Amino acid sequence: MHKGRIAFAAALVTMALGLSACNGDDEGAAAQDSPAASTSDPAEDPDPDPDPASSEPSAEGGDTTAPGTELKVGDRAVVPFEYTSEKKGTIAVTVTAIEKGAEADMAAFGEKAAGMTPYFIKMKVENVGGTDLSYASLKLNGVLDGGGATGVVLIGDIPGKCDNETAPAEFTTKDASYETCSLSATKGTAVTSASFDEGDAYSDSPVTWSN
Repeated sequence: MHKGRIAFAAALVTMALGLSACNGDDEGAAAQDSPAASTSDPAEDPDPDPDPASSEPSAEGGDTTAPGTELKVGDRAVVPFEYTSEKKGTIAVTVTAIEKGAEADMAAFGEKAAGMTPYFIKMKVENVGGTDLSYASLKLNGVLDGGGATGVVLIGDIPGKCDNETAPAEFTTKDASYETCSLSATKGTAVTSASFDEGDAYSDSPVTWSN
């Protein structure tokens, strides 16, 4: 991957390290051309599905894991996944570790990241549906102890400690798999969980993994 420059919000609420997309979508390319940090207002989010779990079957028998399911690190979730309109299918995600890094690991993000502690969300991703998901990228979000969001958005990795890998070219067949890592960071409260919140059913009721 090719790393771009970093941009921080004035209040240090979010930050982003632009990366060129590895045969990804237009959004990834835009991050490289004009990296920027942004914030979102929860009040602007659309009304949640009154019962999103009712539209998703349980994980038993190979069906998808219901929105809002709480898992432990080491557990496997099966979820629908859409990277682009052409690349979508069903994947299985197993969070294998949520590891605390050191403040010094954030040096590549510049002096404005001083005082932030990184957390490495390591996972195994499997192609359950057997569709072409080559070069797709998956990111899980860190969740603070107590259930709150970190308030920090990071796009990038820490080589050798948290390598954010895209799916390989061979990630096109059933049971194909690869390992990757999502980087999270916070000031103060520890990150103790990771969440998957992609897709309408999961945006308000994510699947979570906890230590």
